[in-house]
Amino acid sequence: MIKAIRVLFVDDSEDDVLLLQRHLKNALYHCHSKQVDDQKSLISALASDEWDLVISDHNMPTLNSTQVVELVKSFNKDLPIIIVSGDIGEDVAVKGMSIGADDYIMKDNLKRLIPVIEREISGATQRRAHQRAESKLRHMAFHDALTNLANRHEFNRRSQLAWQTSKSNGVSHILIFMDLDQFKVVNDTCGHVAGDELLMQLSVVLKTKIRGRDILARLGGDEFGLLLEDCSLEKGIEVAEKVKNSIADFRFSWRDKVFTISVSMGIVVLDVDTVSITEALANADMACYAAKENGRNRYEIFRDDIRHFQQRKGEMERLSEIRKALEDNRFILMSQSIVPVSDENESVHHEMLIRMLTEDGKMVMPGAFIPAAERFNLMPEIDQWVINTTIEHIQNLQKNSDKTIGKYFVNLSGNSLSDDSFLINIEDKIRQAYLPEKSLCFEVTETAAIANLSNTIKLIEALRRLDCEFALDDFGCGLSSFAYLKEIPLDYLKIDGGFVKNMLEDELDEAIVWASHHIGKAAKLKTIAEFVENKLILKKVKEIGIDFAQGWELGKPEPI
Repeated sequence: MIKAIRVLFVDDSEDDVLLLQRHLKNALYHCHSKQVDDQKSLISALASDEWDLVISDHNMPTLNSTQVVELVKSFNKDLPIIIVSGDIGEDVAVKGMSIGADDYIMKDNLKRLIPVIEREISGATQRRAHQRAESKLRHMAFHDALTNLANRHEFNRRSQLAWQTSKSNGVSHILIFMDLDQFKVVNDTCGHVAGDELLMQLSVVLKTKIRGRDILARLGGDEFGLLLEDCSLEKGIEVAEKVKNSIADFRFSWRDKVFTISVSMGIVVLDVDTVSITEALANADMACYAAKENGRNRYEIFRDDIRHFQQRKGEMERLSEIRKALEDNRFILMSQSIVPVSDENESVHHEMLIRMLTEDGKMVMPGAFIPAAERFNLMPEIDQWVINTTIEHIQNLQKNSDKTIGKYFVNLSGNSLSDDSFLINIEDKIRQAYLPEKSLCFEVTETAAIANLSNTIKLIEALRRLDCEFALDDFGCGLSSFAYLKEIPLDYLKIDGGFVKNMLEDELDEAIVWASHHIGKAAKLKTIAEFVENKLILKKVKEIGIDFAQGWELGKPEPI
């Protein structure tokens, strides 16, 4: 099999070069070659062509092999160099090898030529492949595989360097976080392939709207980051407007569908007053979220004195506490009795209420951590913990008590209702637990159920097949309570405690409680009054005919 090879001969003898070419031809090499014999022509040949190999004589009128090796190495090419000579001394050969020659061959021993060439070509090929692989890995470490933009790691690194220049020389930079507003619509309508294509096309569009030295990155999903170095806030706003408008003008076509896209953006100034790059990146994320909350297709500039950002900052600080508490298992369950008030034959039930513990053991109430957990989608993990712990509690009661086990009410968040994997996990857990029939009752709030109606119905139907029951919590606080009640398969109706606790002073609240109970009865549901805080409220609850009552008059939450 004939093998192609590109050889640069550095030799002043045409006869010697012809001899070497003949050896190559006999070894089935098709040789593309060039002969040079001085420094100028050698430099020209190295600069203008790619070579597989350099074969050099030692002594030439204007050049020697040592100079050849030095010149070839100066081009930083991984190019094997073989010295072929009839009169090279051992000291010269050793010097040539020490500065980069790969081998030397005496002209009276040319039988070594082909094995040496094959060895060096193979070695160089392997080294180049290794270098290409290393280069690709380096590129992958700092770039997004889909869009070829910088990735989050590289964006954070470059932002860190920019912040350091702000501290050292006072120059300001601009950080912009971007989140596409309609990306989920494309993904859900046309699939992930279409979503990926949209991201690639938008990346090309965005690169045309920024300066060559600016850093554009894909941070993950449909989120992008932009670092404008040596840039004022005024100029940063100008760039943000240009980017926002270019995305708004962009039309994404997929098969027979055309989509309009917009972007929400958060802008942060990096300057000498910036405390840390971690905080700056978090602030950019906060501002981006604020842009979404304030209507989308807009930008928000982060300012530390704005209450909205202070609240968001507090939630992000709380977020790290929640994650650490999950890692350390620093949650506890409290149980509050749900007492039958109309039928003494009914069992006492219990609602499971979660509390978080700080690292020094102080109890944190749900209102202080649940909003942050909901905003940052940690609730499915927390809900799963509550379910697992409740199941373990029921199993312990089965083993250690002869008393009738009542029903245990567990709250499910809106995040969990919209998480497909959550249902799979709890189905598996309940199947493996072998709990008493109807010992678990899941509570969903009215607003969460309506916001995730199809998912809620799917989850309820699946878990009812496993002998679980369901309660609609906070009934009456929404605008669509009655319209949706018929669509959701339920067992209990929990009347919103805000109406219950005020019904002695407010006739309208009393009427709402009365109506909620009778609607529940018409739907063949058992009713529960929340926030029963004193004997007078309890008396009114009994008069209305409500089935169960829950509140401090009947029992405070106690650790299980």
